[in-house]
Amino acid sequence: MNSDQERTNKIGAGRPASAFQRMERVPPMLLMLYLGLGGITVLFLMLVAAYAYTRHQSDAPTGIYPLPRFFSLSTIVLLISSYTINQARRLYAHDDLAGLGRCLGATLLLSSVFAGLQVLGWRELTTQGVALDGVASGTFVYLLSALHVAHLLGGMLFLLALLLRTHHASRDAVRSLVFIRNPYRRLQLRMITLYWHFIDVLWVGLFAVFLFLY
Repeated sequence: MNSDQERTNKIGAGRPASAFQRMERVPPMLLMLYLGLGGITVLFLMLVAAYAYTRHQSDAPTGIYPLPRFFSLSTIVLLISSYTINQARRLYAHDDLAGLGRCLGATLLLSSVFAGLQVLGWRELTTQGVALDGVASGTFVYLLSALHVAHLLGGMLFLLALLLRTHHASRDAVRSLVFIRNPYRRLQLRMITLYWHFIDVLWVGLFAVFLFLY
């Protein structure tokens, strides 16, 4: 009987893991992040569809007003921040906590600049005559941009907490070693990197929508 059981285990071991088995291996926090990103995607898809429908129903021609230049500048800033946070994972893998702290700090600074440029973009919309409580299609521009900034701010809070922990650990050799070898910190960095790239891609998609429909 034992030989039969061993034969069965060997046969099962050669089979590729099912999708459910692979899902079980994903850390619960990472799985929750995936589900959250899926929900955010659905939310923005619904809002973009409503924006496109409202824009179509208004029969107003596109291109009457130029898209705020601050939106273009903020896109460049966000792409740079995505690069800096991607470098943070490489520095963590090389046990460079000082470099990791600089990358996280640069990403936090760039995200703050992005949020400020978005506000300037809203002011530019106002000067063009696109009011928040005016035409519905114009209101969607404010809504989509502001909602994206709100999700960015959530990531910034998580990023700030990780930056403070990194700075605290880098001041002591023992704490640095514990920080580097802690799988939970590795997971945190992986999650914030994934979330940041998602926010980046999300804004690029929204910016493309604005280019075609604004």
